[in-house]
Amino acid sequence: MTELSSVLPEATLAGLACLVLVIEVFRAPANRAATFWAAAMSVIIVLSEIAMRFPKGTTLAFNGTFRLDIMSAVLKAFVMVIVLLSFFYARDYFERRGRVVQEYYILALFATLGMMVLISAHSLLTVYLGLELLSLSMYAMVAMDRDSATASEAAMKYFVLGALASGMLLYGMSMLYGVAGTLDLGQLSAQVGSGNSHILYTFGLVFVLIGLAFKLGVVPFHMWVPDVYQGAPTPVTLFISSAPKLAAFAMAIRLLTDGLAGLAGEWRDMLMLLSVASMAIGNLVAIAQTNIKRMLAYSTVSHMGFLLLGLLAASPEGYAAAMFYAITYAVMSMGAFGAIVLLSNATSESDRLADFAGLGRRSPWIALMMLILVFSLAGVPPFAGFWAKWFVLKEVVAAQHTWLAAVAVLFSLVGAYYYLRVIKIMYFDEPDAGAVPITAGDDVRLVFSVNGVSVLLLGLLPGLLMSVCMAAMKSYAG
Repeated sequence: MTELSSVLPEATLAGLACLVLVIEVFRAPANRAATFWAAAMSVIIVLSEIAMRFPKGTTLAFNGTFRLDIMSAVLKAFVMVIVLLSFFYARDYFERRGRVVQEYYILALFATLGMMVLISAHSLLTVYLGLELLSLSMYAMVAMDRDSATASEAAMKYFVLGALASGMLLYGMSMLYGVAGTLDLGQLSAQVGSGNSHILYTFGLVFVLIGLAFKLGVVPFHMWVPDVYQGAPTPVTLFISSAPKLAAFAMAIRLLTDGLAGLAGEWRDMLMLLSVASMAIGNLVAIAQTNIKRMLAYSTVSHMGFLLLGLLAASPEGYAAAMFYAITYAVMSMGAFGAIVLLSNATSESDRLADFAGLGRRSPWIALMMLILVFSLAGVPPFAGFWAKWFVLKEVVAAQHTWLAAVAVLFSLVGAYYYLRVIKIMYFDEPDAGAVPITAGDDVRLVFSVNGVSVLLLGLLPGLLMSVCMAAMKSYAG
């Protein structure tokens, strides 16, 4: 019973996802809101279970394959909140376009289940199980719009490249298992740190990092990011760009610190190369984009490069900074794509930069919230994005990589250009003659406002979230 209670939120979500599927099959055709509310209530129920069963220490269940600790509980809670808000964005988007796409909620629930399993993984087997459940659900979400050629093309690219990365990850895991003789991350760490410097450990690490880099979307494994972000329906892009980043961060922590801490010297050097390349290419290529979804896609690449800086610091403080960065980025990214959802209409995605022209006059409040989100993404104080970068840079300097912090600051200044361009377009450009009125509902406007204000509050009170991240990582290290 103790082990079952450890996985109660996951078991509840699995059961509720199946129930939502049944509700969708048997609902009356006119009752289109039933699936949405059932999915939203499922997320709320699981979130309340996570809160009520918040752990005080670390618990291993099912022969050590599942780990419940403070870090996993915090990340799961944020995942649930982000998924819940994404449902409201999606509902408004699909309603205004006159489409019934209820499978979005069902696939999102199963993807969320995969995230939860991945966040609590303590075995190579559990890592792969959670990753595949998450990935397969997202492949289907990208391909939902059967009438769109770009969505079908994006889904095919995502699936092929994802399958390749998954195969490389599995190949690396098989090497590690072949040498260490165990799938348990704790036992793997003991084997790696025992002084047995087998060459296959390094080969296995390389392939594991390839799978991890693909999931984060860092250079040179970022090829899928701009195509998928642009081709997928905007609510799907919003979902992919936010909550799964928290699961990818947890995957990195579990694999690199739980299982391969003895190879920290090797993976820190590799992460350094991935980080610099991602910040450089992500920021430079984003400047040339005229589609805001592609621009935010390359922005994601650069932000994930920044997140890697916290990991390569290889200290509890560095991991806490990276955790803070992952959470704040997920909230900021959700809001940025939420603005595109609000501006979209029945015939257009409104994903061109020109679609934001004159937004300051068309809708001052939406423009203000977008300004907060864009300033935060650019790292302008006092918004949350500034503190995310500050905490990461502080730990990089503490780890004696001052030159790397200088490079990160340089590319942040480069990235500020395309963010400030959005603000210039919103407030100083004339709106298009054919610009249509914003018809978003009051509920999604409220969600977007909460999204923008939360970024501001996280910036004004960064110590609150950072203390939670520090507690999680110190407990984790202990």
